[in-house]
This record gives sequence, structure tokens and C-alpha cells, in this order.
Amino acid sequence: MLPEPIIALTAALSKLPGIGPRSAERVALHLVQAETATVKHLAETILTARERIRFCEICGALTEQSPCGTCTDSRRDAAIVCVVEKAVDILSIEKSGTYRGKFHVLGGKISPLDGVEPDDLRIGELEKRLTTEAIREIIIALGTDVEGDATSNYLAKRLARSGLKISRIGFGLPAGSGLEFADELTLNRALEGRREML
Repeated sequence: MLPEPIIALTAALSKLPGIGPRSAERVALHLVQAETATVKHLAETILTARERIRFCEICGALTEQSPCGTCTDSRRDAAIVCVVEKAVDILSIEKSGTYRGKFHVLGGKISPLDGVEPDDLRIGELEKRLTTEAIREIIIALGTDVEGDATSNYLAKRLARSGLKISRIGFGLPAGSGLEFADELTLNRALEGRREML
């Protein structure tokens, strides 16, 4: 039987994404046997990252300074905005190396069963950007599950206006999955195969 502190550490680690019970136990056992200085450094690094990282006031990306580097980069195409569900989805698209526009993070997907309504998302902020920025195209890059489809269709109807092209990444993403599970080639094909929604 494991001592209570190791059980508690294992339980805490298993709440992290991608870490199952066995992996959590292995990490916990490694940490309790590691040098104290190593464990303290890890804990301090986690706290520092949590304290210094925030969301960009414009796009919602993870950043140390707001506005973020993507929003302030004059080399990026400000006329195209890629809409994603979560801030980490930006990292997935950036890894593809093919997208050079700006981003907008919704902060979730419409899901009435989970109590997530359109007003709970950053849709109003996106509409405000449409009035203050010279945006010609919105690329909706949400997962292909039921909530992703519903949110994409809702956005296409709500954002529709003259002179604005609204497209959705096309193919290559498996049904029912999110962007974080897609490799660079799949994301590249999905971006290139986007289609207009209205």
C-alpha cells in the first residue's frame, strides 16, 4: 500500500490532461525520489508560469504580454482571422507552418447540455473586431463533433455580412476529435481545403 502523500500526489497528477492513473503514479514515485532541489525548481517553474501567463486582450491567446506577439506582428495578414475553440489550438495551427493570419479564441463551443450558451463565448469580442479591423475572411477552425458543427453554423449565420467571406477548415480532421490531436500535415490539408459556409 502506498503512503497517503504519494496517493494524494498521484490523484492530483491524474487530473492533468493526457496523464492516466498509471502515468500519474510513475510521475509521483519519481518526484518523491528526486532531489529536493529538482522538485522545488519544478514547483517554482509551474507557479511562475501560472502567474505570468495570461490571455491576450485582443485574440485570447496565451501570452506573457498583451496584446500578444501574433496580434502585434505586422508581417501577419490582418485581413484573415482564424477562429479556434481554445488558446492551445493556436499552437496546433502554428505548427502546420502554413497559416499567416491572425487568430480569435472563442473559449469553448456552444453546448446547451453543458450550460454553454453563445453569450458565454467570446463572440461579442469577435463582432467588435469586425467593426474595428479590416477583416475580409473568417476561417472557422473548430472540431468536427456535434458542438463544433453547431457552433460553426451559428457563427456563420451571426457573423454574415457584406464583404466578409466565412469559411471552415475542410477535410483531414477525424470526426469527433479536436485540433490538439491532429498532426501538422492534417492541419495543413484542413486549412487548404476550407470552404465557404454561406
